[in-house]
Amino acid sequence: MLIHPQIDPVALQLGPLSVHWYGLTYLAAFGLFLWLGHKRLQHAPFAQMQGDQAWRSQDVEDILFMGVMGVVLGGRVGYCLFYKPLYYLGNPLEILAVWQGGMSFHGGLLGVIVAMAWFARTRRRPFLQVMDFVAPCVPTGLAAGRVGNFINGELWGRLAEPDLPWGMVFRGAGDLPRHPSQVYQFLLEGLLLFVLLWLFARKGRPVGQVSGAFLLGYGLFRFIAEFFREPDAHLGLLSMGMSMGQWLCVPMILGGLWMVMTRRAAVSV
Repeated sequence: MLIHPQIDPVALQLGPLSVHWYGLTYLAAFGLFLWLGHKRLQHAPFAQMQGDQAWRSQDVEDILFMGVMGVVLGGRVGYCLFYKPLYYLGNPLEILAVWQGGMSFHGGLLGVIVAMAWFARTRRRPFLQVMDFVAPCVPTGLAAGRVGNFINGELWGRLAEPDLPWGMVFRGAGDLPRHPSQVYQFLLEGLLLFVLLWLFARKGRPVGQVSGAFLLGYGLFRFIAEFFREPDAHLGLLSMGMSMGQWLCVPMILGGLWMVMTRRAAVSV
């Protein structure tokens, strides 16, 4: 049995300014996206595009800016709608209190989709082409976020078998060992999804197939990880014994599978 190291969430204190580890993981996520985005420019079909359709470094930076806005706004609104709709309906001003915590990946995903739709419209690019460009650059950012969750000792897992070698006791979760579900998600929806998606996307694929592979891959890996993650205390397990996270993954899995299967016959970008 392991004990969570209880890392100080503040990485650096500069007078009244506190730099949190979680904020640093966000910066790492953005930096990784920029680096991978520039690498992505060298992949087919983006490297072959010429003239007005050519992809440039400025596009990567603009996508990051719009994506950050989508993640923050969508993640917050999604959390309020998916996890505590009645509370925030009665306290609408607290929706703006982001410093109190409360972000949803699935809401952030919807926010990014809206942001990328805006980018595609203003740059006159096919929406699915933009999403195909972005998708392989996302999982490393998700991995960085799970590192932040682990450092903060939050979003811990369900109770584990006493003899599980990596079972871990988390502060505030009692004295029994739990699954370090943040680590599971770091490995599955972060590193493994990145490797699979990056390799899959290196060759030119039909428009929308890479986006579909991301939805399918993330949905499956998150669905699996939710079996080991402690459900939200105020929700518990919902219908069919599934968590809210699992139910939100169902449309991702179905939509991603449909896109991967139907786009096989589409013309490559």
